[in-house]
Amino acid sequence: MMHALVAPLALLIERLVGYPDWLVKRIGHPVMWMGGLIALLDRRLNDRTRGRGVLALVILLGVTAAITVPLTALLRPLPFGFLIEALLASTLLAQKSLGDAVSFVAAALRRSLPEGRAAVSHIVGRDPEALDEPGVARAAIESLAESTSDAVVAPLFWLLLFGLPGIALYKAVNTADSMIGHKTELHLQFGWASARFDDLLNLVPARLSALLIAGAAFFVPEANSEAAWATALRDAKKHESPNAGWPEAAMAGALGFALGGPRSYDGALVDLPRFGEGRADLGPGDIQRALQLYRSGLNVLIVVTVVLAALVWRLG
Repeated sequence: MMHALVAPLALLIERLVGYPDWLVKRIGHPVMWMGGLIALLDRRLNDRTRGRGVLALVILLGVTAAITVPLTALLRPLPFGFLIEALLASTLLAQKSLGDAVSFVAAALRRSLPEGRAAVSHIVGRDPEALDEPGVARAAIESLAESTSDAVVAPLFWLLLFGLPGIALYKAVNTADSMIGHKTELHLQFGWASARFDDLLNLVPARLSALLIAGAAFFVPEANSEAAWATALRDAKKHESPNAGWPEAAMAGALGFALGGPRSYDGALVDLPRFGEGRADLGPGDIQRALQLYRSGLNVLIVVTVVLAALVWRLG
């Protein structure tokens, strides 16, 4: 019952307040702490074998659980312990920071292409200097779509199921995947367990994210809910990842865009599939349309979690 109460509170806190910059400067951020531990494990254990990678993941999850499970057990009996749990859980959501980062790209791109390239380089891994204006806009929208799942829906899903330990364990795995789950010589084997476990944890949330985008399109002028879901069903499987294609294809279909396609990483051109059959010549205004759809989805999430909390409270 408490999981359901914590979720809408965490969403509201993070959306309204976020994680203050002054707090980052003073004590860092929980994901930064996780990243520090992952970097340490990478340095100490990485012998480029899967076995050591599994061990690193087990240690990471063990440390995360050892902190969050007892903490949650201490908080739950307190009269307003669920509020503290919601506050802690809110630090592992990223609604506000994601929206702010993508809005910053749109504003920078309106000023100039070089500023747009610089802004988008903070949220994507592709070579910014290889991007023209539509390329910058597509990169921002693709990042917004994929991160809707990774940064919002997936952590919320595991928060609803298992409370603070659930969201913390998810973020630990997701952070490990982003740091060591690469197909490079150094991490191909060592990061294999983290990458595969991240895929598993995102299987349901990625599809829920596509459904959320389709539902949110009902409330956005000129967005197409039916096309969002149809495009996700048709195009999601084109992506190399079993999950990333779902929200990206849904957003492309909802807004009539064509996302994906070739892009450059470290000077090498990578030919990726297209999602959607609409316009690829996008600009700052299209980023704003995507943000409008994103914020509509956040509103839907709040309503759903509040209704769920009310039902659980009534039944409990």
